[in-house]
Amino acid sequence: MSPAPTPAGSPARSAANPLTRERDHLLASRAALRAMREEVESLDITDVAANWVNARVLARQIDERIKALADLSDTPLFFGRLDYLHAPGADRAEGAEGERFYIGRRHVHDADGDPMVIDWRAPVSQPFYRASRKDPMDVGLRRRFGYTGGDLTAYEDEHLSDPAEAATASKLLQQEIERPRVGPMRDIVATIQPEQDEIVRSGLSGTVCVQGGPGTGKTAVGLHRVAYLLYAHRERLARTGTLVIGPNRSFLHYIEQVLPALGELTVRQATVDDLVAHVEVRGADDAAAAIVKGDARMAEVLRRAVYSHVTMPTEPVVVVRGSRRWRVPAYELEEIVRELLDRGIRYGAAREALPQRIAHAVLVQMERAGEAPDDRVQDAVARNAAVKAAVKAVWPPVDPAKLVLRLLGDAGFLAEHSDGVLTEEERKTILWIRPVRSVKSAKWSAADAVLIDEAADLVERTHSLGHVVLDEAQDLSPMQYRAVGRRCTTGSATVLGDLAQGTTPWATRTWEEALAHLGKTEGVIEELTAGFRVPTDVITYASRLLPHIAPGLTPVASVRENPGFFEIRRTLGDSEVVGACRELLAHEGSTGLIAADARVPALTEALAAAGLPFLSPGEETTAETRLTLVPASLAKGLEYDYVVLDEPQAVVDGEPDERTGLRRLYVSLTRAVSGLIVTHTGPLPPQLS
Repeated sequence: MSPAPTPAGSPARSAANPLTRERDHLLASRAALRAMREEVESLDITDVAANWVNARVLARQIDERIKALADLSDTPLFFGRLDYLHAPGADRAEGAEGERFYIGRRHVHDADGDPMVIDWRAPVSQPFYRASRKDPMDVGLRRRFGYTGGDLTAYEDEHLSDPAEAATASKLLQQEIERPRVGPMRDIVATIQPEQDEIVRSGLSGTVCVQGGPGTGKTAVGLHRVAYLLYAHRERLARTGTLVIGPNRSFLHYIEQVLPALGELTVRQATVDDLVAHVEVRGADDAAAAIVKGDARMAEVLRRAVYSHVTMPTEPVVVVRGSRRWRVPAYELEEIVRELLDRGIRYGAAREALPQRIAHAVLVQMERAGEAPDDRVQDAVARNAAVKAAVKAVWPPVDPAKLVLRLLGDAGFLAEHSDGVLTEEERKTILWIRPVRSVKSAKWSAADAVLIDEAADLVERTHSLGHVVLDEAQDLSPMQYRAVGRRCTTGSATVLGDLAQGTTPWATRTWEEALAHLGKTEGVIEELTAGFRVPTDVITYASRLLPHIAPGLTPVASVRENPGFFEIRRTLGDSEVVGACRELLAHEGSTGLIAADARVPALTEALAAAGLPFLSPGEETTAETRLTLVPASLAKGLEYDYVVLDEPQAVVDGEPDERTGLRRLYVSLTRAVSGLIVTHTGPLPPQLS
């Protein structure tokens, strides 16, 4: 008989009704969590804080703690249990009796401070994910729990140290992996696999790049890595900050509940466009211009343009103080300027240092003349009108947006600073046809905003965070990688992506190249090849495209027991596409209708005419509305239980070139969790034959 549950950390003992005892422990754990929350809510900080600022900070921290202790009714407090053979850290020769630990999303303790649930990120929880019969890690029994809603309904045991028990696949684990998806993305904390756990628990100091095909869980791994790092390095990351970067707002909305479900409420989420929002983006580049603007060579063009504002002094600086005149000759000023240039510090920092350097030269003369000036005198000299005038003439201020405005609008200025870097044809490609008079009137593109961000960093250093997660990274340009890299120059990064899903003209060719642009050449590249989301038949069909879009990549091998539903249908019109959607909506879970962007208006009309309600990407599905109409350009990163993919050839034709179109099709084919129907009236792409 399986051992019965006892409070976490207590010696194991047997019982007659394990499921009842486990349910009792769940109820007791919920009560303990409620008591923890009530204790925080009852805190009186009236006379604790020294001032109103401290009081407000403390109140905010308490409020965040209360939110972190929320008991979500449909989220189990624990999902597993470990029965150790010996007490962790004890001398096994002494025969110390093993302990039992319940593994959950957060720590819960009773009134005496004894743990009832252990945080999944704690070291003692690690064997839940990595222990095996080959290496049991001193675990005698691993128990998984099954839930229906928030009710504990089943359990499943593995006796890892019993050689007589045959190894079998976990049914509860498989059911959790294949559970229908309704609403936003959920955490995978109960199903993390050993290879995923190694990435999740890798150290804060190193950058990790994860190449993973559709359904390998790379996004979930990245989010759980943030949660783990916040647990293991909370004090440091509380000071430096963390950031999750996604490809678009729909994607961020889809993943936004994962970290709060794990008790982490302070992680900021943004797109690259959000990071570089120095100007309002109202325009768009054609592919040729965007490729040049996104090229890493533009960083050198901008550097030249910024520092071209520095001119060597030709006149001395004369500082008048009382009855004395102090003269710094032009050659000495030039030496100061050249020294600042050689140091390679930011343009703005050097400009701030210049008046102090000039003032120091004056103070040296004062000391030689027998005076004894102090720091106050140096500061006064630095603020002298003559010094200010010299600094303005030699090292004038630079506005990043105005600089880029001039670079893209002045052919001579662009030619001067891109000589030997860009070709004449490339200069013509990015040069605006009509001159623009002001920053506000310019129709800036997304690529222009990235250029402004690069120029802004040349003038003043960008604030660095402790850790950044960059998802769907394969679609970033080199200049966008640089923009992200500036946000973690003193921190680390987790880079997530799939080279086969790159759908921009500047899509990443190799991860080594991407890490170099990010400034993280020391980053470790990991590959996930086990597919947990996409059914076997679907991923096998989609993998026919790999030789054409990413030769050399390892195809994803689905580990799902359920092969899923897959069918290709030749249709006569949009009414049959709507019929396929109705058919899939008869099943539990969400359904996505994915189509080429140009086909969306016609399908919108067809769905409306049929009285079939639907959502747009990013809107949360409900029990009443479980169908989402998804333009192929927005499908990346999303997932649905069932998918109808309309006109694959139209998806390919909607892109500027065939390779990009086939990659877009690969993305669209791999959004289904349980079933896929491909509908088409015209021929299918020959690459799918």
